[in-house]
Amino acid sequence: MEAKAVARFVHTSPTKLRRIADVVRGKPVPQALATLAYLPGTSARSVSKVVQSAAANADDRFGLELDELYVAEISIDGAGRTRNTKHWRPGARGRYKMMRRRSSHIQVVVREVYE
Repeated sequence: MEAKAVARFVHTSPTKLRRIADVVRGKPVPQALATLAYLPGTSARSVSKVVQSAAANADDRFGLELDELYVAEISIDGAGRTRNTKHWRPGARGRYKMMRRRSSHIQVVVREVYE
């Protein structure tokens, strides 16, 4: 059995989130949550929320305990930029450059551990 959770338009760049996702991929859920609690930055907190949500979905839909689950898949995709995240800063020779504020989609799939 598997359960998934998705967070869309998280205001963190995909490259920052992928570094965090690579740390917890394939680990049991309690160990992944403990690891995420001690990683610095807000990106670890965002990934932790989605892992907790996926574990809660597994408990609610299938009655699986937290100790019976592991992080099977975690994928970070880039999201499109919305209109209000475009900012301008001065560029060379009196011009201006657009600052890109990237956002991401986080998808986590947890599965039951078979012994």
